[in-house]
Amino acid sequence: MAELETRELEYFLAVASELHFGRAAVRLSIAQPALSKAIQRIETRLGVQLFTRSSRHVELTAAGEALQEHGRHALNAVSAAARNARRAGESHLRLVLKPGGDAGLLSGILAEYSRHPDAHQVDILFSGPADRADFLLSGRADVGLLFVPFDDLTGLASETLRFEDRVAILPSTHRLAGRPSVRLSDLDGETLPSWKGVPGVEGTGPAVADVVQLLHLVSLERMVGVLPRSLVDQVPPGVVCVPIEDAPPSQLVLAWNEQDRRPQVASFVNAALDSVRYSPVSPVD
Repeated sequence: MAELETRELEYFLAVASELHFGRAAVRLSIAQPALSKAIQRIETRLGVQLFTRSSRHVELTAAGEALQEHGRHALNAVSAAARNARRAGESHLRLVLKPGGDAGLLSGILAEYSRHPDAHQVDILFSGPADRADFLLSGRADVGLLFVPFDDLTGLASETLRFEDRVAILPSTHRLAGRPSVRLSDLDGETLPSWKGVPGVEGTGPAVADVVQLLHLVSLERMVGVLPRSLVDQVPPGVVCVPIEDAPPSQLVLAWNEQDRRPQVASFVNAALDSVRYSPVSPVD
């Protein structure tokens, strides 16, 4: 069987996805007659019919379904190979984190990394509460600072940099605000936020996109929150943080794509681990 070109696979997968030659042509920014001829050439070369066509309907044949399944994987592999080749030749690393989401460790990590003989320039990227893992999986970033269990590490490798207690974020007028600590059961029935874009977090309160929005709504007595302590080093007037005795600790981790084995990534990870290993952890007030 003759091999297909990448562009031909793109054409086929667009039609297979849309099941409509007109929509697929618009998606590909080519003329519909040119797309129809391209599909016919593919079928002639493979010696099979990929689609059944009528004036009103387009369907995949069994051969088309097989090519769709395996062609998608092949195209993804080609894209990943090209992306990795570009990244291998880059002279800088991209680090993604949420604003304020480094627990005060980043300056020490960067200083330690700069002492490595093979150190690259580090570009800092900021993201929302839910897309740092996507940055790493898609190749938009090389390493990232994530919080477990809040971030999904599927497809990522990671090293833990710090364990943190969690605190309840409360209005200063709240019934629990004056306590030295609380338990998770004390928060039963409270209104908690639902975080935009974060699956599995089913709060009953308004959706929030970041810590700033959460603190504002807490100050208005609309809800309470639970966060790692380092994410709320400073709170506005009318808001207090109370330690939670029985909440499992969160972890600040340095993560990267588990398929990424480039030396520059390994060097940065080693520098981060050395930095936290030999630096005292500042107490959290």
